[in-house]
Amino acid sequence: MDKDLKAKISAVPALPGIYQFLNKDRKIIYIGKAKNLRSRIHSYFRTKLDSPKTEALVSKVNDFDIIATENEIEALVLENNLIKKHKPRYNVNLKDDKTYPYIRVTKEPYPQIFPTRDVIQDGSRYFGPYTDVKSMKASLRLINKTFKIRSCTYQIDEEVIKQKKIKVCLDYHIKKCDGPCEGLITTENYGKMVDQVVKVLRGKTNILLDELKEEMFEASQKLNFEKAGELRDKIEQLRVYSEKQKIVTNDFDDKDIVSIAVEAKDVACTILIIRNGRLVGKRQLKLNAEIDEELDKIYNAALKFYYGEFVEIPQSIILEILPFDNETLLEWLNSRSDRKVKFVVPKIQSEAKSLLHMCKQNAILQLKDIQLQKMKKEGNLPYVLSSLKRDLRLTNLPRKIECFDISNLQGTDTVASMVVFVDGKPKKSLYRKYIIKSVDGPNDFASMQEVIERRYSRLLEENEQLPDLIMVDGGKGQLSSAVEILDNLGIKNYEIIGLAKRLEEVFFPGISEAQTIPKTSSSLKLLQHLRDEAHRFAITFHRKRRDGRTLQTELTEIKGIGKKVAEKLLQNFNSINEIKLATEEELTKIIGPAKSKLLVDFYNSSTEKDNL
Repeated sequence: MDKDLKAKISAVPALPGIYQFLNKDRKIIYIGKAKNLRSRIHSYFRTKLDSPKTEALVSKVNDFDIIATENEIEALVLENNLIKKHKPRYNVNLKDDKTYPYIRVTKEPYPQIFPTRDVIQDGSRYFGPYTDVKSMKASLRLINKTFKIRSCTYQIDEEVIKQKKIKVCLDYHIKKCDGPCEGLITTENYGKMVDQVVKVLRGKTNILLDELKEEMFEASQKLNFEKAGELRDKIEQLRVYSEKQKIVTNDFDDKDIVSIAVEAKDVACTILIIRNGRLVGKRQLKLNAEIDEELDKIYNAALKFYYGEFVEIPQSIILEILPFDNETLLEWLNSRSDRKVKFVVPKIQSEAKSLLHMCKQNAILQLKDIQLQKMKKEGNLPYVLSSLKRDLRLTNLPRKIECFDISNLQGTDTVASMVVFVDGKPKKSLYRKYIIKSVDGPNDFASMQEVIERRYSRLLEENEQLPDLIMVDGGKGQLSSAVEILDNLGIKNYEIIGLAKRLEEVFFPGISEAQTIPKTSSSLKLLQHLRDEAHRFAITFHRKRRDGRTLQTELTEIKGIGKKVAEKLLQNFNSINEIKLATEEELTKIIGPAKSKLLVDFYNSSTEKDNL
């Protein structure tokens, strides 16, 4: 360690604050917070570090800066803001540079309500961010249809109304606005309407419906039927909207369900928003992290990013594990909420556990979408190939994969298939079918040996290149059979695996125990796709061969129809029924007039017998 750096570390004060690690180019590569800066920074430069990632980070640290704060909460806020600004390499970062839209309720005597991407600290209320713009637009359509919120952008106050500077517009005449510009509605009544809109935006539609029903009843009691009719229409529109929101829980606590799916550096975070027992919205964050980043630290970063915006904080946040430094995080959330917030990690099967599972599935789907978009953006090799190379510890990127499967029915008509994927996609022109010739009875191991020998001895003869990965459908037995043949052929430096269907376990040569790949991994999905495609191709060939043999046997039983004639018919017709329905002219074109007459006479006589 550099002497100047060592001296600087020893001079760090024992105060709360944030630290910024810099590389030799003075670029910030990591930002962290600490309750005690001296203790935290010293921990990075001790002899033994706890992870390879930390070792890699420290090896690049050339200098550091610190900012002391009054307390740890201030440090957390500052850390979050600086990470968003600088996006250091070794921090978990928001992936999207774009700003998501909010719905803004302005702070005015007669507030406006509209979408915006610009957050202004002027006392306005913001709802969002909406990662799904369609959802935001649907909410705005409901508001505009149900409530008479002004659409103009004038600054309206008592002075403007007194001076009669603005006249009512078309919206007033078609009953889409109550005319605040001419003072035709009081600020109190307009404010009450805005509060109702806020209830909808917060997912409190059921509470609002109860209030409006009571209001409608009072209006009808006072014989104010016009107002009662307006309230009835408003209730109906809100009821239809509310029914679209799925009831997912029996309690009425406000809660957010947070789940994260990770693969390599890609992180998908899904937040399900539940208010009054109803699923009222979904938010999604795209993040990136260093490979093998601890999950609790990813949760910590995701929660800070999400709740650092103008987001309503619920009573409980349900997640699969507690985030890193959860006590400080909770203290920060409670300081920004008017009710006590808690983290919930469901351990037993329950409503919360089911909701978390649903949220996890959404996060997994989001992760797949992130990877798909990355593939489109890169425009070259699929990301899944890098994932497969990592998970299978391959030497090269598996651009070409050949997969084998054996199919038989009670030991008869044994066939094999080989399917080929190039750059993660099926290459059907390279598929091959094999009829097993040297094996009697149901012996998958010997059948696998035959097809492997036929395939790769031919490859050697034609001096073709081996695939980047060979895969056999089956466990240790099938894999060992294939390896034995490859070794006998003198092939070197090949990569081969077996995929057992029962537990989706992967077998490697020379390793007796099965290995597992995470169930959510895109690489496992690719292996399953290969295996299923090979199985489909083998089964299709097996059925066609079996059905063809059955059909051919039935035809050759007709007097005068031999094997060659039957084969010609099979090449042109798919079934006996098609042959029966064919005209004598159609048959003559294929097998000649004499044979076609034999067939027509045979099936006509059969039909006559059936009718007797």
